[in-house]
Amino acid sequence: MSRRQESVWDYPRPPRVERSRRHLRVVLGEIVIADTTDSRRVLETSHPPVHYVPLADVLPGTLERSDARGSICEFKGAAVYYDVSAPGGPRVARGAWAYPKPAKGYELLLDTIAFYPAAMDECTLDGERIRAQDGDFYGGWITEEILGPFKGAPGTHGW
Repeated sequence: MSRRQESVWDYPRPPRVERSRRHLRVVLGEIVIADTTDSRRVLETSHPPVHYVPLADVLPGTLERSDARGSICEFKGAAVYYDVSAPGGPRVARGAWAYPKPAKGYELLLDTIAFYPAAMDECTLDGERIRAQDGDFYGGWITEEILGPFKGAPGTHGW
């Protein structure tokens, strides 16, 4: 099935959150640690979509709150970070983040978590292996229909 192309330059600022029924999977250490058809997409100008997975759709025991300092999004609120572990496999420090008390307008992010796709072994959307957004701060998911250029690569910090 071919999807309509989306330019990240048509996405809003402040960002918008919407439900997605696409089949999302996150794999670490050959273990599927997240599998859902009920993610939330955050769409923000210049960024590929970030997908947030309901905590109920994450394999139990794979997330541990990180000791690392959190961060603040001017729109979504205070983020906390999680280390991600595959049972009997690798551990990724700060491999995911969440907004435990999302700001007004971003309540759809309550009880969800976003994974850094570059830190995972594989992330797919409807079976398509996604490409991770450049940079070590952003967690966008790039699929065939998402058009850039994207913030995150060297030289794009001031966008």
